[in-house]
Amino acid sequence: MKHAAREWLARGEPAVMVEVLATQGSAPREAGTRMLVSAAHALGTIGGGHLELEAIDLARRSLPMGPGDDFEQRYALGPTLGQCCGGVVTLRFAALTESVLTRWPEQAPLFHLQLYGAGHVGRAIVRLLSTLPCSVQWIDEREHEFPSSWPQGWPPQVERLCVDAVEAEVANAPSGACYLVLTHRHDLDLRITEAILRRGDFRYFGLIGSKTKRERFIHRLQAQGVAQQAIDRMTCPIGVPGIEGKAPEVIAMAVVAQLLQTGGGPR
Repeated sequence: MKHAAREWLARGEPAVMVEVLATQGSAPREAGTRMLVSAAHALGTIGGGHLELEAIDLARRSLPMGPGDDFEQRYALGPTLGQCCGGVVTLRFAALTESVLTRWPEQAPLFHLQLYGAGHVGRAIVRLLSTLPCSVQWIDEREHEFPSSWPQGWPPQVERLCVDAVEAEVANAPSGACYLVLTHRHDLDLRITEAILRRGDFRYFGLIGSKTKRERFIHRLQAQGVAQQAIDRMTCPIGVPGIEGKAPEVIAMAVVAQLLQTGGGPR
């Protein structure tokens, strides 16, 4: 959202930043959560419900305020707004300025992901990841498989890499990265898999395919002398159990949920 705030500021669109300054008791979002409000748009969420409607209305009435006119508003969610959370939320309202943008902290990504494969499943996964605070390197040897455009502009957290020796990119990932391998060829999948497992410092590694593919890969990796401890950490098939369906969008939902479970936790 900070990227969007920078774009709004650059084009001179008046806006107000609404920040959750403090909470007491049960509240829909934590302190530090932000949203942007202009006359026509609201980006992000401070928790939805009556609180957010009131905040958007107040922010729009406050659009004429200038730099330094920040103010705070306290909301008792139960008595004042009728929300069942029952806690208290204090919001700060500030005109979007360069100074406000400078003080906006950079959000650490939930995880760094190398995603190999720009086919249907890869595209569906990236569409979901483009809504999350993560860092993605999307890698394929086929330039034409990457989308030529993206709704509302290309997501800044996604980097597209078109290279010939895609498996060589494994060495460039940071320590503790996550990996998803879902290319168009099994031999390429195997080369990338071997590079990831030999490196061994991954938080999560998912390989698309069936249990049969997993067994075949295990035999080949063992024959190549890959450590069994690393092989045992390979996730294949991918996706949280219990989500049925082979449509790319269904697979993407299950895989992103698994990434958040295993790759998005504390380091």
